[in-house]
Amino acid sequence: MSILIPVLIVTVIGLLLGLGLALAAKFMSVPTDEREAKIRECLPGANCGACGYTGCDGYAAAIAAGEAEPDKCAPGGANTAKALGEVLGIEISTTPKVAFVACQRNSKEKYEYTGKPSCLSASLVHGGPLDCQFGCIGLGDCVTACQFGAISIQDGKVVVCEDLCGGCGSCAAVCPKSLISIVPKSSKTRVLCSNCHKGPNVVKVCTTSCIACGMCVKACENEAITLENNVAVINPDKCINCGKCKDACKRKAIV
Repeated sequence: MSILIPVLIVTVIGLLLGLGLALAAKFMSVPTDEREAKIRECLPGANCGACGYTGCDGYAAAIAAGEAEPDKCAPGGANTAKALGEVLGIEISTTPKVAFVACQRNSKEKYEYTGKPSCLSASLVHGGPLDCQFGCIGLGDCVTACQFGAISIQDGKVVVCEDLCGGCGSCAAVCPKSLISIVPKSSKTRVLCSNCHKGPNVVKVCTTSCIACGMCVKACENEAITLENNVAVINPDKCINCGKCKDACKRKAIV
C-alpha cells in the first residue's frame, strides 16, 4: 500500500492535468482560416521575401486578412497568380512588371562622399552628394536588395536587367530618393527624371532633366502624358509607345 497509494495519486494528477490541457486546447484555440491554408498551398514556398513579408506563411496570412495584394509573388509568376485568383474568386493581373529607375544621373556633384557606401547614409549628409536633390546617388542599396541579380551599377548609373527582374519591388522599398517604380514590362516609353523643381532651377543641376515644358503633352495624340509636380508622367494604359513624345523632348528626358 505504501507504494500503491503514491502511484495512484500521481496517476490521478496526470489524468486531471491531461483533461485540463485537452479542455484548454478546445476552448482557447484560435480558429484557423481555411482560406489562408489554401492560399499558402498556392505559393511556391521559396520564402524569398520578395513579396515584402518574412516568408510564404506571412504573405498568405496577409492576403487572407486583406492586408496584401495577391500579385506580389515574383518567383511564382503567372501560375501562382492564377491559382491564387481561383482561391480568392478574383482575376489577378499576370502582366509582367519590372523595376524602372527614373533618373539618368547626369547631375553635377556638390561634394565628394567618402562615408559608408550606402545611398541611405549618403542621403543623410546634406541630401546626398549631387546638386540634384532628387537624383540617384548610385551607391547600390537597390543592388543589395535585389534577390534576382537584376540590378547593377555601370559607370555610376543603376541599370536594371529586365530579363532577370521579377518586379517584386524590393529595390523600390530601399531607395531613399523614391526613384524606383514597378511598371509593366510592355511599357517601353518612360520619363527618366524625378526632379519636381521648376525649369530654371532644374537646368542648373542636370543636363537631361524634365523642365515641364509640356511639349511632350502636346505631341501625344492619345493623351497619355500629363504634368504632375513639374514632371512628365506617362499613363501606360494609354501609351502606345509611338515615340512622338521622345522626339518632342529637347532635354532627352524621355526614352
